[in-house]
Amino acid sequence: MFFIDPTKEYAKQTESRVVVRFQDCDPLNHLNNAKYFDYFFNAREDQVPKLYGVELKDLIKQFDAVWVVYNHHIAYLRSAMVGEWVKIVTRLIWYNEDTVVLEYLMMDDEKSHLKTLMWTTMKYVGLKTGKTVAHSEPILEYLEATKYGDVDYHAHEFDNRVKKVKEQVKLGF
Repeated sequence: MFFIDPTKEYAKQTESRVVVRFQDCDPLNHLNNAKYFDYFFNAREDQVPKLYGVELKDLIKQFDAVWVVYNHHIAYLRSAMVGEWVKIVTRLIWYNEDTVVLEYLMMDDEKSHLKTLMWTTMKYVGLKTGKTVAHSEPILEYLEATKYGDVDYHAHEFDNRVKKVKEQVKLGF
């Protein structure tokens, strides 16, 4: 059974260190654009159970609903190269009754350069109906407990967010 402990402070972002694999790169040794999605989603999937004690499959089973990707905004700023170690940071930056927005950052290993920033919007969909459903109260508690609070999210402001994060990284993420 999934629940949020109201006495516990939960991490507001996940972080992983990964190496860029040869098989994921193009002939110029750059990480293939489509592979960024795999790196971001795998990093989050690996870290969420460690930080929050919950597996996505268990949430799906308990609440009979799943988050489905609605759209992505992505900015490729610097290439990730074959054999390079990178840091991937993920965080929930916004939610409402049936939608969440996750932010994904890829930086160099020292976190001194932002390579890629992506926002993914997901709708919460019931498995029986295939239609958007409202988040249940325990899910809303989870979202509130894990939300990263330092983003003034507006879907049309993605380019401004990229500029702001680049500056933060320059100043020592």
